[in-house]
Amino acid sequence: MHPSRHSTGIPALDQLLGGGLLPGTLTVILGATGIGKTQLGLQFAHAGVNQEGEPGCVADLTTRGDSQYHAAYAQRMLHWQLRDADQSTAGAADASASNPLLQGAEVFENLAGRAQHLNLLEMTGRRVTRDSTSTEEWQDWKAEWNHRLERAIAFFYRNFIAGTRRCVVDGIEPAARSVDSQQFEMFSYLYHQVLRKDHDWLARDLFRIRYRDLEPLVMRHAYESSQISCLLLATSHEVMLEDLIHRPIATGDELSNANTIILMGKVHEGTRMSRALYVAKHRGSACDESIVPYTITESGLELRA
Repeated sequence: MHPSRHSTGIPALDQLLGGGLLPGTLTVILGATGIGKTQLGLQFAHAGVNQEGEPGCVADLTTRGDSQYHAAYAQRMLHWQLRDADQSTAGAADASASNPLLQGAEVFENLAGRAQHLNLLEMTGRRVTRDSTSTEEWQDWKAEWNHRLERAIAFFYRNFIAGTRRCVVDGIEPAARSVDSQQFEMFSYLYHQVLRKDHDWLARDLFRIRYRDLEPLVMRHAYESSQISCLLLATSHEVMLEDLIHRPIATGDELSNANTIILMGKVHEGTRMSRALYVAKHRGSACDESIVPYTITESGLELRA
């Protein structure tokens, strides 16, 4: 793998991508539910252990109430104990992470025990598209999001100052257009106003009036936001890979702004169905145009020659 790129954790996929993913960019993984997106995302996150010395972090935006099985997959596939924000071993530091207004120097303590997984919504059965939401429900959503954003900032900031340089955002549900999805709106804010923000300005958002007192600690824990890569795992209505390849993407859509788009879907293989992926976009890089079959094993995704 090229040293200036982030490995996906799957050597054959890195080869398709000309050496891996470019740091500081957005990659979208698009495919139907159950196609293997979460496994790929966890392999990418865990690859940070070997490459940067720290695993990635995982934010779950699902509102359906059912589990994405992140912790179970991480343990089974990678022998990785993914620490949840609500059950973290980090003690008081992570307990305070749920209330940034109370945060101080403890944010910089016990970073090795920080939470690596956060379910941002936890709203069972919540509708997520604009056309299925009344004006009042939309306003309620915005109010809830403003509160949850404080928690998200604390979660990402602690991971980034600890050395995490990759994050996975999972749980995005199908929508005809991303501009009509509350989840895409939330992700867009996270990506541009948290992940891409300079470290000191994100610290200002987190600490507020305490920032001046904590500025020396902030500067000692500086990081480059341009080195943080993000994988967005989005579920599509389309199941067949061919349909995904022909799916139009609107100008200005969050998907169209991604540096890399990887499509995952079902294909016909004789009298059977199998899974395959296709790199639909990989800006600024050499890119293999092949449709590549893969299987899901106990260790995760494995591409077939």
